[in-house]
Amino acid sequence: MATISGEFSVGMAAQAAEEGCPAIGRMVLDKRYEGALDAHGAGQMLATHGSVAGSAAYVAIETVTGRLQGREGSFALVHHGLMTRGQPSLDIGVVPDSGTGALAGLTGRMRIRVEGHRHFYDFDYDLPQG
Repeated sequence: MATISGEFSVGMAAQAAEEGCPAIGRMVLDKRYEGALDAHGAGQMLATHGSVAGSAAYVAIETVTGRLQGREGSFALVHHGLMTRGQPSLDIGVVPDSGTGALAGLTGRMRIRVEGHRHFYDFDYDLPQG
């Protein structure tokens, strides 16, 4: 298992609510990863909030394309985030068998840190030698 860390930027563009689902927000994600993961992330996020302040949830699917420690390809991430009365939990994992090119066989989990207004990732992964 290898661990890398780096900074990323994220842009989000709100999309129109689906008819019949006004409480579910939809966003298009545009990310730029820097460091040992030099890549572009593109995806979509769905989010909603609870009736108590500080309670919410989001799910997202993201395709990451670029280089992971010099190996080129793409892979998908699935995000599952909950906020329970201000207490966050977040699980981000590599979608099984989503790796392409030199990233085929990639498995792993990602953590996100926000420090001030800057975003950082910590990525624990396994990648077959190739």
